[in-house]
Amino acid sequence: MSKQVGVVLSGCGVFDGSEIHEAVLTLLFLDRAGAQAVCMAPDIRQYHVINHLTNEQTDESRNVLVESARIARGNIRDIADVTASDIDALIFPGGFGAAKNLSDFAFKGPQSTVQPDVKRLIRDIAAAGKPIGAICIAPATLTRALSDKHPAVTIGNDMGTAAGIETMGGKHHVCSVDMIHVDAANKLVTTPAYMLGPGIKDVALGIEKLVLQIMSMISA
Repeated sequence: MSKQVGVVLSGCGVFDGSEIHEAVLTLLFLDRAGAQAVCMAPDIRQYHVINHLTNEQTDESRNVLVESARIARGNIRDIADVTASDIDALIFPGGFGAAKNLSDFAFKGPQSTVQPDVKRLIRDIAAAGKPIGAICIAPATLTRALSDKHPAVTIGNDMGTAAGIETMGGKHHVCSVDMIHVDAANKLVTTPAYMLGPGIKDVALGIEKLVLQIMSMISA
């Protein structure tokens, strides 16, 4: 039976949800590796909606699960119904939704909180000794959820975000876009992706390495 890897989405679009390139690349590399992606998202109201043409906030109201279903082609679960026993690993694509909808790190920084169902699943997966991957800004939310475990992560080289991670109890490592950082003790794998960019071919390098590392940790 193929390995079941949870992919936690946070909406659809870089400025208010999941970064679509990062999400699709994650799904592609999981498929190539022979894994079954289990897409999921919280069934909550999106923090706000951004017009991606103008980068301005609109007065629309959208649902994170409904928007995430666009990326998953409708094959998606409410994260509230997912348990650690359902999956072999967990991966978080980036995009501002990871820090606006899955947590409020984008607004509160080190004083942020993680959405309860997201935090529960992260902590249960970690307690079960299963690997977790996080891409782009998502390592900040991961750090907040596991702050007592002092996770070692990378978001690239943005010193403001790195300082926030350190304040939350994490350890930040500077990495280039084609690199991953592995926290072997906590079984965490992170990569900067569009925190550095500049293009889809560049972010694909680190994301593929992250997926392959997650797969190797499952097998181990």
